[in-house]
Amino acid sequence: MKTILLCSDLDRTLLPNGAQIESPKVRKIFSQLVAREEILLAYVSGRNKQLVKEAINKYELPEPYFVIADVGTTLYRINGNQWELDKNWQQEIGRDWHGSSRNDVVKLLSDLDGFALRLQEEEKQNSYKVSYYTNPQLDMKAIRNKVSALLDEHGIVTSVIWSLDEKKHCGLLDILPQRASKLQAIRFLMEEEKIPETTTVFAGDSGNDLDALTSGLQAILVKNSTADVQKAALEELEAKGLTDCLYIARGDLHGMNGNYAAGVLEGLVYFFPEIEGWLSHTSGNE
Repeated sequence: MKTILLCSDLDRTLLPNGAQIESPKVRKIFSQLVAREEILLAYVSGRNKQLVKEAINKYELPEPYFVIADVGTTLYRINGNQWELDKNWQQEIGRDWHGSSRNDVVKLLSDLDGFALRLQEEEKQNSYKVSYYTNPQLDMKAIRNKVSALLDEHGIVTSVIWSLDEKKHCGLLDILPQRASKLQAIRFLMEEEKIPETTTVFAGDSGNDLDALTSGLQAILVKNSTADVQKAALEELEAKGLTDCLYIARGDLHGMNGNYAAGVLEGLVYFFPEIEGWLSHTSGNE
């Protein structure tokens, strides 16, 4: 019996916290499906540990086996109420900063002119994650290049991730060790759990999911993802000859609309057709 590793983003992917409508009972159907022993569920989020826990409770999501949080800088193994931080992952990503700390990064960037960076709240930072608010009209490429070059001069090898918070109307800038990303954390987890690419799938919705969506892993874009994200993902995969790796939900599975968890279910059936039969036996879909 093969084990399917489902790695899913939370906000606007499983969480129906966007503008689009969620299909009725879809989270119940999703919960029943991932309760099967064939599926290992991992949540992959920019949220920190506490905010992931709040989302699970608020939206009545199933408990996962793993949580990749803080934009890939933390990896937790879940056993009941126990969240165990994977220290091997911490050691792996820490190598990129060569002994430098979060405070060193903040100090270096305090002199960066022209970008009006504002540090986010303390709970949104950690040892290997420095997060800022930015102007939403910021030139994403320019700031990535400037920040990376400045920190590289000091032996701090980084990954600079910019995304848009539509509700707060601001940009979000995350500075992480280069090894620390949703994608790299997923691959690290795959290796530790000995799960091959053929039975791993990632689901997302936004620009900060693009690395994983265009990596060659089997990937799902929920229907409520923006046209710009869909276009960017397809263009990059076309350049790599990997368009078969991406499924964009259309909303044609069991009367569901393809938004949020419905899109994740639709993509799972596309990559693993046997799941169609599993869904037909869930009480929420009878």
